[in-house]
Amino acid sequence: MLTQQTPLQAQNNIRVGIVGVGNIGSAHAATLYGGKVEGAVLAAVCDTAPQVRSRCAENYPGVIVYEDADALFDSDVDMVIISVPHPMHAELAQKAFAKGKHVLTEKPMDIALSKGRQMAQAAKESGKLFGIMFNQRTGNLFQKARQIVKSGALGQLKRSVWIITNWYRTQAYYDSGAWRATWKGEGGGVLMNQCPHQLDLWQWICGMPVSVTAFCQEGKYHNIEVEDEATIFAKFANGADGVFITTTGEFPGTNRLEISGSLGKLVLENGSLKWWRLEQDEREVCFDPKAESPKIPFTLEEFTQEKIKGHQAILQNFTNALRFGEELIAPGYDGLNQLALQNAAYMSAWTGKTVALPFDEAQYDALLAQRQEGSVTRSGGGSHTNSEYSDRWQIKW
Repeated sequence: MLTQQTPLQAQNNIRVGIVGVGNIGSAHAATLYGGKVEGAVLAAVCDTAPQVRSRCAENYPGVIVYEDADALFDSDVDMVIISVPHPMHAELAQKAFAKGKHVLTEKPMDIALSKGRQMAQAAKESGKLFGIMFNQRTGNLFQKARQIVKSGALGQLKRSVWIITNWYRTQAYYDSGAWRATWKGEGGGVLMNQCPHQLDLWQWICGMPVSVTAFCQEGKYHNIEVEDEATIFAKFANGADGVFITTTGEFPGTNRLEISGSLGKLVLENGSLKWWRLEQDEREVCFDPKAESPKIPFTLEEFTQEKIKGHQAILQNFTNALRFGEELIAPGYDGLNQLALQNAAYMSAWTGKTVALPFDEAQYDALLAQRQEGSVTRSGGGSHTNSEYSDRWQIKW
C-alpha cells in the first residue's frame, strides 16, 4: 500500500503540528520541543480550550498556537499528530490528508470501523505517510513473541489467553474529563480507551480471529455508562481459541499473555518472556503408537524486558520514515484490525450473539448511534497537561 513516494531530504527537520494538547498531546509537544526526536521540531499546536492555548504559548515560545485545526492544516507543517478525543480522529485526519499533510494519529483510529476505513482511504488517496501510536509494539518481548509465532517455531497455534487487568482506574480519573467514559464523547470504555494496545498486539502476534463472542459489563465498578469489564472469546481460522479478559476495576491486576502451540508455549509476564520449545511436535507425539510417555523433551529460554522509549520511539520512527524511508513500526492501516476486534466485541455484547469477521459495519454504526442518543456528557473535569509520558501509558507488568 502506498504511504510515501519519496523520503523528504534528510537534512531538513520535519515540522510537526499537534492537534489536541491535553494529556497525551502535551507529552508529545514537550518531547518534540525538548529536541528528543532527532530531525523533527515542534512548529505548531492547536487546541479549542483557551487555557490550554495560553499554557502552550507560555511553555513553547516560537511555536505557533492555533484555535482552529483547519488553520493549522493550512500552515507549512509537514506532519500532524492527532491527539483529540477518539470520535474526532477520522474527521481531522481526512482534512489533514486533503491538505497534503502526513498524519500520525493517536489510538484508536476512531470509534467505528467505518470511520477508520474512511480515514485509511483518505491516506491512500493522498499518498502521504500514515501512522498510529501503537507505542507498545516497540517492546522487545512483544517483538520477540511475534517473531517466534510468525516464523512457525511455535508450530500450529492452539490457544492464546491474555489477562490484562492492571488498568485500575478510580472514579476521579473518569471525572477528570467530561467526555470520558461516555458513548458520545469516548465511544466506549476499557476496550476503547485502555486496551487498543493489547488488542492490536494480540492480532499482531497471533493474527485476526474469524469470530468473537464477548461479554461487556457497563458501569460494573464505576459510575460510568460504558464498560469497565470485558471478556472476549475468539475463534481462529485454524481452530485455535483465544480469550481476552480486561477491567479497570481490579487491584492488584495481572498482565499475562500465554500462547500455546504444537511446538511449545510462550508466557509473557512480570517483564519476561519464557519460551518452552518442544523437541517434537505434540500433534505427532499424540498419535505416535510408540509414544506412551506423556512427557515430551523441551528446552526453556527466557528473555527480559529491555528499557523502551515507547511514544518517543514511534515519533522517531515516523520521522525517520519521512526522512530516510525507514519502515514504519505501526502503519496507520494496522489500526483497522484493532478497531475491528473492538467493534465486533461490542456488537456481540449488545446483540448477545457471536459475531463473524468481517461484520456488518452499518449495523454496528446503528447500534452505536442508539447508545449515543442517550449518552450524557458529565459536567466538570478539565484539561490536564504533561511534560513527560505518564507511567500509565507504558507497558506495565
